[in-house]
Amino acid sequence: MSDINDTSAIPLNEILELDKAATLPDADIPEIVIITGMSGAGRSRASAALEDLGWYVVDNLPPRLLGAMAGLVTSGGGVQRLAAVVDVRSREYFQELSRVLDSLSEANIAYRIMFLDASDAILVRRYEQVRRPHPLQGDGRLMDGIAKERQLLAQLRDRADVYIDTSTLSVHDLARKIRNNVASSSDSAIHLTVMSFGFKYGIPLDADHVVDVRFLPNPYWVSELRHLTGKDAPVANFVLAVDGAREFVDSYVNMLAPILEGYVRELKPYVTVAVGCTGGKHRSVAIAEEISRRMRERGVTVKTLHRDLGRE
Repeated sequence: MSDINDTSAIPLNEILELDKAATLPDADIPEIVIITGMSGAGRSRASAALEDLGWYVVDNLPPRLLGAMAGLVTSGGGVQRLAAVVDVRSREYFQELSRVLDSLSEANIAYRIMFLDASDAILVRRYEQVRRPHPLQGDGRLMDGIAKERQLLAQLRDRADVYIDTSTLSVHDLARKIRNNVASSSDSAIHLTVMSFGFKYGIPLDADHVVDVRFLPNPYWVSELRHLTGKDAPVANFVLAVDGAREFVDSYVNMLAPILEGYVRELKPYVTVAVGCTGGKHRSVAIAEEISRRMRERGVTVKTLHRDLGRE
């Protein structure tokens, strides 16, 4: 077994079964992003943004293990999108990164390098705010560590596929940039949950919008409908036949469209609309089903839940 302190080249094909990557169908070709850059430039926020998109993220990975991690995606192990944060925190092992990247390229394993940077003044300000030393500072000044890191990263910066200067970016702006660079169409889609509930059991805690449909006549007081639910056609027809019911649904669905677009822009792709009536059995269920149907017609991914159905 090789000594871990031995930084000599390790043939990548001793770690990976590289020929498996070449046999993958185009649809199954994995994505690998290497996040690196200056300490304090936002690597943690970038990795969090990728995690929110469903990426498998490994932080502070020693470069020599990058090949092994790539094997998780190229061998069909179930991980399709891998992001590895590799930076100078790995100390002397960081010097192996260029060799490992060359080995990945020789093995036809596609990857992208995302380099995060910021001005020296901004980096100093951020470090002063968190009151932590720079990983390369040692016994010297903060600026000594920053200067040393810039020197070590110079070639990697030139090699980067994506360069992001975070000096003037908020954490939300950075997350948007990350999404714009890596997100697929499915990542940008809204995921809407329409939930019916009964007010007497309490409003759902995770509701983003609450719709009160108690202004509609209650089918509970119609003996032929009392034992049915809003999922049954007779109840749904009764509720939607009330003057103003369909107009209400039309107006609400039209109102939701720009709201959902705004949620996507604000990095909130999961939205819950809670539709309530007294007991959560008739009116709210029928209206929730109708809202869901209309939103699906608009191409929105919708999950419909009936929280209190069956409680009475």
